[in-house]
Amino acid sequence: MPEPGSKKYDTRRARLRKEAERSGISDQDANAVAKETLRQEPEERSGGPKTERGRGPKGERPENA
Repeated sequence: MPEPGSKKYDTRRARLRKEAERSGISDQDANAVAKETLRQEPEERSGGPKTERGRGPKGERPENA
């Protein structure tokens, strides 16, 4: 699942919302249905920071990571 607030998340939520509206769900409920659907999808955990800099200051980095 993309992280909330990301472009992928917003795109996926908009598509799910349109599908719900087309299937007869009211406009107000379509947003809730889309959010719930995204929440129930299996989460993909991020692989951590992409660079050394993302791990934080060198003196404060955990040794095992």
